[in-house]
Amino acid sequence: MPDKDNVVTFRRFDKDNYRWEGVELEEYKLHKGEKPGEGWKDITRQVISGRFGEPCSFRLRYFEVGPGGHSSLEKHEHIHIVMTLRGEGKVIVGDDVYETRPFDVIYVPPMTPHQFVNETNEPYGFLCIVDGDRDRPQPLSPEELERLRSLPETAAVMRVFDAE
Repeated sequence: MPDKDNVVTFRRFDKDNYRWEGVELEEYKLHKGEKPGEGWKDITRQVISGRFGEPCSFRLRYFEVGPGGHSSLEKHEHIHIVMTLRGEGKVIVGDDVYETRPFDVIYVPPMTPHQFVNETNEPYGFLCIVDGDRDRPQPLSPEELERLRSLPETAAVMRVFDAE
């Protein structure tokens, strides 16, 4: 219901479709990029709060990664706080890989390589809170990519091109 400033403060959740009332289903990114790590596969985004005139300095977003899908392998100056809501996924954060399930929370520090990967046959969805005013994704350097490739745990999970 709108408050006195016509800002929507309530969004009904549709548990059958993992959608929020009045929230547009968007592509994860506008382009896939050409550098290693910039590719992504089968992922959508819903911006639930923070972009509609709410007096807050953050964005609450929901991402859903389809079976076999993944996000870009990237880093940012801003932090992420991520909570898995649906399914199971693997998350690279720096040199580590975490297997997540509903209600697990991950903190992604600034300038830390990260990627979300779904190796299951079910959707993998998570909430992600970030600063409203934030920097653009940055690709990893060749040295950072090589380091992740040299670690067996991250090498087994990371997806560098969307065809992988």
